[in-house]
Amino acid sequence: MNTTENNARLIVLSAPSGGGKTTLCKQLLAANVNVVRAVTCTTRAPRGGERDGADYFFLTKEVFQQKVAAGEFLEHADVYGNFYGTLKGEVLTKLRSGRDVLLAIDVQGAASVRGIAEQDEELHRALLTVFLTPESAAVLEQRLRERGEDSPEAVQKRLGNARQEVTQWVHFDYLIYSTSVAEDLRRMQTVLDAEKMRRRHVVAPNF
Repeated sequence: MNTTENNARLIVLSAPSGGGKTTLCKQLLAANVNVVRAVTCTTRAPRGGERDGADYFFLTKEVFQQKVAAGEFLEHADVYGNFYGTLKGEVLTKLRSGRDVLLAIDVQGAASVRGIAEQDEELHRALLTVFLTPESAAVLEQRLRERGEDSPEAVQKRLGNARQEVTQWVHFDYLIYSTSVAEDLRRMQTVLDAEKMRRRHVVAPNF
């Protein structure tokens, strides 16, 4: 098939920092051979062992900006002086091969993907958006402190950002409260399985 009528889904997962997004992505990819991640473009230099086209597409800033100007990205961002972005063509190629594509991006990136999908029937049909968050700021703060990667000041900054990000949950198809690694995966798998059986995503029975 050369369209996403094969029921492949573009899974966009967002969460505040410390919300469990990275862990859930790893678990979902490990549990589903048909779910793959989109290879992201970046302008930063490769790190030890990273391969172009497998870990990232490594681009110069000039080439990256050319692709931005040509409208080739579903979403892109400047992260501490390096550009990162997801190519529309990369996602569509994998969807058309029948594979579900997983994007773990922030709420701004998710908004960009939604906006482009609204103008593209193929992407709109495939899109599934999920927001993952602990049930309260107190739980998130505890997670951040237990992680031990940030100073108290950095934790408070992350919490401030998280409060703003959480307000965007209403723009997502599903909200999952993060509790444990196993339960987060179970809930995400339930969402994906249910979406595969929705009337607008399936082919009529052949009777």
